Amino acid sequence: MKHIKFLLVLILFGINSQAQKVDNFTLHSVTDKSTFSLKKAKGDYIVLHFLLKTECPYCIRHTTEYFEKANTLSNVTQVFIKPDNEEEIKEWAKKIKSNNSFPIYQDIDAKLADQLNIPNGYQFHGQVVHYPALIIINKKGEEVYRYIGKNNSDRYSFDKLKMKIEELNN
Repeated sequence: MKHIKFLLVLILFGINSQAQKVDNFTLHSVTDKSTFSLKKAKGDYIVLHFLLKTECPYCIRHTTEYFEKANTLSNVTQVFIKPDNEEEIKEWAKKIKSNNSFPIYQDIDAKLADQLNIPNGYQFHGQVVHYPALIIINKKGEEVYRYIGKNNSDRYSFDKLKMKIEELNN
């Protein structure tokens, strides 16, 4: 029954047959002093990485992979988002082992995740959290792709993202 509910969520939220306009939003980084605003974003694509609220080794591995490879995708802005409190995000970010660094933005009370219809209800580490997700937004501010993981280890790899960006460019 649990899997049927999840499949229904994917059908309702995960399939986009046409680009949908995303309302402007602003996020503040906890790891530096930067602010991200969709309206002011530069580049052909914005990739939103919704990471789990909690301590998750897969989030660390996923984020480290992206930190290491993100600069190989030109005109793509990577935005890493966690709903934890500031101190939890700072402590979590210290575990990322990379020669590159990107801001980690805070989604207070997962408001942006809710606004963008990231499914909630994943039980992890004694908490109910939003599912891990990746959303690609084009330079017109339209959502052109989304991937919702079915659990903490189900992530959209960098190599898949690279292929998806190439597909979107063609």
